[in-house]
Amino acid sequence: MAEPSPVALALGGRCPQCGAPGLFDGLVRFAPKCRACGLDFHSFNVGDGPAAFLILIVGAIVTIGAITLELAAEPPWWVHLVWIPVATGLTIFGLGLGKAWLLGQEYQHRAREGRISE
Repeated sequence: MAEPSPVALALGGRCPQCGAPGLFDGLVRFAPKCRACGLDFHSFNVGDGPAAFLILIVGAIVTIGAITLELAAEPPWWVHLVWIPVATGLTIFGLGLGKAWLLGQEYQHRAREGRISE
């Protein structure tokens, strides 16, 4: 049986080692370790990479959507308040997906902190 792709594991919030659910302990916070195999999720460092890319992606989506809506329908100003929950939802979903995918990539490629050999 083929291993699931990192994207499939990220979408399901699954452990990159055993595939068990439970990668997250909350919306975007990693659980301390996998309940099934014991993989320590805190040993991985996903950093701010997913958040930085997400700012650009969600910002572009919301800006394009708002400009398109304004040019197409010219709604009252308060209609544009819809972009607040849209941006919030995209950010929460995207941040969880991005962090899970990056953790899976670190696991798959055995990425570790760089060291200078002497």
